[in-house]
Amino acid sequence: MNKYLKIIKIVLLSILSIMLICILSLYIYSQNYYHTDSDVTFLFENDENIEIIDNYTIIKSDSISDKAIIFYPGGKVEHSAYYPMLKEISNQGITVVLVKMPLNLAILNINAANRVYELLPEVKEWYLVGHSLGGAMSSIYAEKHQDILDGLVVLGAYVVGEYPTSDALTIYGTFNDNLEEHFNYTENIVVIDGGNHAQFGNYGKQKGDPDATISAEEQQKQTIKAILDFIGN
Repeated sequence: MNKYLKIIKIVLLSILSIMLICILSLYIYSQNYYHTDSDVTFLFENDENIEIIDNYTIIKSDSISDKAIIFYPGGKVEHSAYYPMLKEISNQGITVVLVKMPLNLAILNINAANRVYELLPEVKEWYLVGHSLGGAMSSIYAEKHQDILDGLVVLGAYVVGEYPTSDALTIYGTFNDNLEEHFNYTENIVVIDGGNHAQFGNYGKQKGDPDATISAEEQQKQTIKAILDFIGN
């Protein structure tokens, strides 16, 4: 009996050690993330129309809105990097909720949107928007919450799962390498000529991402228009 207990103890300690190594590796991996441009950080931190509740930043519209966007950031990207684009959307009469993900990885909190609905009970139409990894996780969430969401938008990503593509919008730049090969749908796709993967946010150049031939401001301007057209605003 003692022999078996010793074996069980060794196995449990081995599993625990592997788990600790995995957690430590994930933490170390996440610490090398993309920081928001300093000028954008200043604007974000000094915006009086922002309300922060735990990990949720509510960018309020100047007018009363019954539509809202929940935004999932890209992997290893500081959430505030998307402030310029989302602020402009809020200026068009839509409330925006920007989610700060654990370790800047949306995969660690796919169901983050669940908390948002109770924060804004006046909202009647909900749209989930995500960039890159945030787009993939948004798709996974949207598939299981079709009764709540009115639409899905993925930036530099593609719709996965069984969410109806008729209710989804895909936006990407022509320099977003190899994205098209993952598409199994042809509707509601907007291609930004000269755009790349990173310029949906303001966090500098992303590793492996080709240089865009348009500015981040122009890429975000076209993205904003496509999103507003999609949600009928």
